Amino acid sequence: MKRVIFLLLFSTVSYLSFSQLGLNIGVKAGVNFANLTNASGVNADSYTGFMFGGYIAPKPKNFFGFRSEIILSRQGYDFRTNTDTGNVTLDYLLLPQLITLNFTKRIQIHAGAQAAFLLNSGVDTTGNGSSGSLFNYLNRFDYGLVAGGEVRPIGGFFIGARINVSLNNISKGGSNPNFIPGVDAKSNVTQVYAGWRF
Repeated sequence: MKRVIFLLLFSTVSYLSFSQLGLNIGVKAGVNFANLTNASGVNADSYTGFMFGGYIAPKPKNFFGFRSEIILSRQGYDFRTNTDTGNVTLDYLLLPQLITLNFTKRIQIHAGAQAAFLLNSGVDTTGNGSSGSLFNYLNRFDYGLVAGGEVRPIGGFFIGARINVSLNNISKGGSNPNFIPGVDAKSNVTQVYAGWRF
């Protein structure tokens, strides 16, 4: 009970503080559609995952703005090789930094750069699986470009879509299990989401 009261008080104080500072905060959740490019030898198919997170941004006063986000994103890929099939799941912490273009109070376009940290990974396969942690084969850090848009039809409610284009290779290279793609493979994600701006 004490924890609930503390969280309510903390949330209220944080919201009032952001309001006084002229900042917007928002929360959002949605669906990921992930795919690999240059996935030689894996025959990778698209993978459906989820995302949720939040953002902080100055209240828009003109056409240009910016905002910082923190997002937990589950992505990955389904695969087929000569010996087995399955899927690899990849849980990333995404940190997008975005420039926003505000077309009226209802429509926003945004674009920017993104850093990503691999928090967890796993494989579900009909074969023998991995010979150790997938972290032995995958890069823990990723970076890339993002672009998308949002519509705010009523109140603080918004819906949006975004494309995340990775610029770093998913694999470290070297000797990998047959479900880990070649060194040139990159993970790209399309996100569709809804949320609320406070």
